[in-house]
Amino acid sequence: MTLTRMVGALMLLGGVLSCAAHAQPVARSPKAASAASNGVVADTRRRSPDAPFSFRGVALGITIDEFRAGSTVRATPVGSVPICETDVQAGALGMRLKSHDSLSVACRWAHRDDGRWAVSQAVVDGAPALEHVMRFTRIDGQGALRLYEMSFLIDELTAEVLRDALEDRYGPPRHATRNAAAPGAMPMYVWENAVSSITLCFLPGSRNGTLTYLLKGSDAWMKAVVRQWQASGTGAG
Repeated sequence: MTLTRMVGALMLLGGVLSCAAHAQPVARSPKAASAASNGVVADTRRRSPDAPFSFRGVALGITIDEFRAGSTVRATPVGSVPICETDVQAGALGMRLKSHDSLSVACRWAHRDDGRWAVSQAVVDGAPALEHVMRFTRIDGQGALRLYEMSFLIDELTAEVLRDALEDRYGPPRHATRNAAAPGAMPMYVWENAVSSITLCFLPGSRNGTLTYLLKGSDAWMKAVVRQWQASGTGAG
């Protein structure tokens, strides 16, 4: 993995963790609460509250086989394909090679560049993302690997446009930073339904944004995954 890609991956992970740590309930006036309620009702009419969120047709909860077989590649250049840690090409993309029995597997979109594999750029709200990763695990420790997290690192302008688009589609966020203008505060917005969440966080300094789609309960699943991996001692990942 190159130094640039390593820094990007650390920013992506660090941003997601920091966003979760700074989540606070949104304080709303009665008028705003009424508008939010109307937005929730309108959104409920458009989609089931029990359906996991999806990123441009790629839905949380799908199996890794469905992800790989689907035609919904949301990346540039044209012709990009999913490459996962179970593929021999994973090493060329700076990813760890894993077996099909691994407890968790990460995937990225990639393409051939001058005869070599290179990571593609996921397209978020019409703009190329700086980093992206799709993560799969065996929910409840059994069955097929299922998509539980999609994470993207995007520039500030794209994040601002996306924030407005998410609010237009899903209504006001359920959670946000208490005071985004305070020194050291990290502007963050969270939309939720019964089974999943979308978190948009503006990172300090760079003001790049992290966009994370997450199945609820995945923290507990991943802790269970780590315990299984430590207990097995097989290094299956």
